[in-house]
Amino acid sequence: MAVLGATGLVGQRLVRMVEGHPFFTVAEVVGSERRAGRHYAEATGWAIGGDPPARTSGLELLPPEAPLRSRVVLSALPSAPAKETELSLSRSGHVVCTNASAHRLRPDTPLIIPEVNAEAIAGVATQPWSEAGGALVANPNCVVVALAMALAPIERAFGIESATVVTLQALSGAGLSGLNAVEVAGNVVPWIRGEEEKIGPELNKVLDTDIDVAVAVNRVPVLDGHTAHVFCKLRSPASRVDAVQALQDFCPSDTAAALPTLPTRPLVVRTEPDRPQPRLDADVAAGMAVSVGRIRTAPAPHDLALVAVAHNGIRGAAGACLANAELCASHLGLDLPWDRPEPRDKGAALVDPNCQ
Repeated sequence: MAVLGATGLVGQRLVRMVEGHPFFTVAEVVGSERRAGRHYAEATGWAIGGDPPARTSGLELLPPEAPLRSRVVLSALPSAPAKETELSLSRSGHVVCTNASAHRLRPDTPLIIPEVNAEAIAGVATQPWSEAGGALVANPNCVVVALAMALAPIERAFGIESATVVTLQALSGAGLSGLNAVEVAGNVVPWIRGEEEKIGPELNKVLDTDIDVAVAVNRVPVLDGHTAHVFCKLRSPASRVDAVQALQDFCPSDTAAALPTLPTRPLVVRTEPDRPQPRLDADVAAGMAVSVGRIRTAPAPHDLALVAVAHNGIRGAAGACLANAELCASHLGLDLPWDRPEPRDKGAALVDPNCQ
């Protein structure tokens, strides 16, 4: 596969997550024009701990317009350059899985979280570039991944009429060129450009609902892990016990369960009064699980409240994009060795016998 925007934070996480993958290998890395031509390790200000994977370190960083040999392309591009680049690659027969926001709400672009709506992958057959072998699939905004995972069981069991959401979003969500220390140290910034506008429409597209969503977003001095406080008005009554049971019973479909990047147990329900917390819970199942807690009844006009925490860089971005690439490979029948052993821990400590 090729990784676009490979030198950014999400691109770096993609490169790391593909290392040791059972059937994907990073063969091409693409960056900015000014960094192109250098080895990946030299061109990248590695910012996620450790070192770049040895196999990828020596790859030449390609410029944005370079022709690609890889059939599968993972895009960690900013929205503006993604808009045309991703369409061009799809038209050329590439299978593009994107973390960018540019095409998420395009009617013919599946917006997928495999545990929630893997069946939406069927939509690639109607895309105008499908005859050329191309596909374009997006994962939602990093907060929406956590919200959709936490609310899908509630919506399916009781229905959700409206939701009020307050987010506390980590610094890493702003990328390498995000806020500086003077802006965020000991501070809360109650606005993130373009963020509030994305959350409601993307959540409804993933869940295939018409929930009225009110959102307030905040940037907080946390490195990794977004937190969302959610207050729901339900269509059918449910007690706290009912809601906890619905969340605990949530299991991925057989299609999602077969994808090696996804944990066996994608939702972790915390019963402690002060959990989940980003520092304690963002890294659960190698960062690919969503933790939900503080599940309680709420006063009118709401019925139910909860808190969700997810690793924004992994579950909300790189891991979501990679899981969609695995889903595409399965759905499109790409010639991949699916029977090879899985190299990574899928969250064995979180295995629930009901999800086998």
